Amino acid sequence: MSKIYLKSGLGDETYAPKFVFQSNPKSDLESAICEAQEGMFSSINSLLSKTNIDPSRIDCLIVTCGSFSPIPSLTSLIVNHFKLKSDVKTYNLSGMGCSSGVMSIDLAANVLKQSKKIGYALVVIIEAISLNWYYGDSRPMLVTNCIFRVGSVAAMITNDPSCRRVVKMELVHSLRTHHGANDRAYKAAFQEEDDKGCTGFSLTKDLIPVAGMFLREHIKILGPRVLPLSQLGLHVYSVIRSTMTSGASKPIVPDFTKAFDHFCIHTGGKAVIEQVGRVLRLGEELTEPARMSLHRFGNTSSSLVFYELAYLEAKGRVKKGDRVWMLGFGTGFKVGSLVWKALLDFGNERDNPWSDCIDRYPLKSW
Repeated sequence: MSKIYLKSGLGDETYAPKFVFQSNPKSDLESAICEAQEGMFSSINSLLSKTNIDPSRIDCLIVTCGSFSPIPSLTSLIVNHFKLKSDVKTYNLSGMGCSSGVMSIDLAANVLKQSKKIGYALVVIIEAISLNWYYGDSRPMLVTNCIFRVGSVAAMITNDPSCRRVVKMELVHSLRTHHGANDRAYKAAFQEEDDKGCTGFSLTKDLIPVAGMFLREHIKILGPRVLPLSQLGLHVYSVIRSTMTSGASKPIVPDFTKAFDHFCIHTGGKAVIEQVGRVLRLGEELTEPARMSLHRFGNTSSSLVFYELAYLEAKGRVKKGDRVWMLGFGTGFKVGSLVWKALLDFGNERDNPWSDCIDRYPLKSW
C-alpha cells in the first residue's frame, strides 16, 4: 500500500473516515452512516444558507452514492433530517461509480425540463468508503484504500427563469454514454471477492486503456454539439485523409480549448489524468485543477469534479460567459459530460473547501 500511495499523486491532507485512525481499525454500518451524515448534512446546510431556499420549497431530491445503499435510503435520511415535504420526488442512485455525480445533475435537469411548473432540485453527491475498506492483500483491490477519500457536494438546480440574475451557472449540454456491452470495459473496475473471501473493488490494468478508448467514442458524440465549425472541418478532413491513406495518417482529435475555457476532468488517479490529457491534448495548465484536487482531497469519487470547480472559483479564474466542461468516468463502464456556462464572475467564498490552502497551489512538482 505504501508503494501504491507514494505513486498516487495524493498529498498528506486528504480526509478518511474516523475508523481508519483507530488502533484496531474496523469498518461497520455505524461508521458508514456517520460518514454519510457528516458529509451530506454539512454540505446541504451550507447550500441552504447561501441560497436562502427553505427546505419546504425543494420539489426533487437526488442522492448518489456509488457503494453505500442503506435501508432506509440516504434520500430518506435527508427527508427526515430536513423535514422535506411529503410530495417531494426522491431518487437514490447507487452502483454507478465515479460518473454518478455528473449523471445526477443530468437527471435533475431532465426532471425539471419535464415539469410543467417551476421547481427546485437538490442534488447530493457523496461516496461512503467505510464499508468498502479492503482487508485482503490483492494488489488491484488495495488501490482503492490508497486513493479513495471522503468528500461531499450539494447543488441546487432550478428551472426558474427569474433566477438567472443570481445563479452561478447554466447547464448548456449534457451527455451520457454507456459502454458496458464491452466485456473489457465492464470488468475494468469491478467489485468482487478475492480468493480468501474478502470483498473489494478491483481496479485492473485495463482501466486506463479502456478510459482512453471510450473517451474517444464519447467525444465523437459530444464534439459536433460543442465544437466550432472550423474544428469540425479539420477533424472531418483528417478522417477522410486517414481513409484515403489506409490508416497511414491518423485522424486528429479536435482542439477542445476552442469550445471550453476550463476543464474539470475525472481524477480517478494520476494515470487517468495523464491519459485524459494525452487524448484531449491538454497541457498542464488545463489539467491543473484535476492534479491539484487529487493531491489535496484524493479521489472523492463522483464529487471530485466539483472540487475542481471550487479550485477554479478559489483562484478567481471563471468569468461571466466562460464555458466549463465536467467529464466523469464510472464503473460499467460509463462516461458523462456536463457543459456549463458561467452567468457571473466567480469569487472565492468563505466556505470554499480550498479557502485554507489555495495560496499553496498549484504545486511546483506533482
